[in-house]
Amino acid sequence: MFICIPCCWTENGNTNTWSFCSLFDSLMTDRGDGPIGSLPEHLLVEILTRLPTHEWVQTSCVSKHWASMFRGEYLWQTAIARKWPSAGFRKRWPGPIPRGSARRRFQALYVSENLVPSGGKIDELVGHTYLYLKEQLERLAVPPSSILHGTIIDQFIACGRTGEKAHELASNIWIAVIDNLEENQQTFMLLKHLAQEGDFFLPFPYSRSYKVLWRVFDKLFTDFRDCFSGGDYHEALAGAKSRFQPVPSSWLGH
Repeated sequence: MFICIPCCWTENGNTNTWSFCSLFDSLMTDRGDGPIGSLPEHLLVEILTRLPTHEWVQTSCVSKHWASMFRGEYLWQTAIARKWPSAGFRKRWPGPIPRGSARRRFQALYVSENLVPSGGKIDELVGHTYLYLKEQLERLAVPPSSILHGTIIDQFIACGRTGEKAHELASNIWIAVIDNLEENQQTFMLLKHLAQEGDFFLPFPYSRSYKVLWRVFDKLFTDFRDCFSGGDYHEALAGAKSRFQPVPSSWLGH
C-alpha cells in the first residue's frame, strides 16, 4: 500500500497531474504500447522514477522496452539526481571497493539512507561497502572475516577516515548486513562459521569488533535456536561463554 501523492510533468506547455495510485494503475494496464508507452523516453523515465521504488520491479515487467530502460544507465542517473541531488557531484574514490554503475550507486545510496546508521548523513561509500560485504558473505566459499574486515578498514582509511571512524563504520556495516540476511539454512551455516572462526589478534582498527561478534551469537541463539542439534548448541554456547561473561539468559536453553 502506498500513499497517493500528486505527480506532475509538462509536455508542450501543458501540465498534467496524476496521483501515484492512478499513475501506477495506468502503467500496469498500458503494457508499454498505449499512450504512456508512446511518450518520449525522457518523459517516460521522468514518470517511472516518480513511482515508489518498491513498485519498480513490477513496473519493469510491463514490456521489454521498459525492462531495457531499467537495465540502462539513464533511468538510474535520473533517479539519483531526483532523490539525492548532491550525489552527482561526488568524485570517485581510491581503494578496493569501486563505485560502479548508476544502478549500483542508487542501491548504495538507498542502503546508506535506510539500513546503515551514518550519523544522520547519507554516505554513498557506506552503502557500497554494505553491498560488497553482503555479496562476499553470500558466496559459497566465504573469505575469512579478517580479510573482509581488513578490506573495509583499508577502504575507509584510503578515503580519509580515521582509524577509529573506520572501525566504527565497519562495525555498523557488519551488523546491518547480519541483520538483513535471509533467515535460511545458508545464513545459519554462515553465522556458525563466523562464530567458530578463531580470534585474530591484529592491531586496532583491524581487530575484531566485540559488538559484531556479540550480534553473531545473538542471532544464532535467538533467531536460529531451532536449527541447532543438541551437541552443536552446547559447543556454540561454550564458545560464547569463552568470549562473553555473563551471557544473556535469552541465549540459554535448547
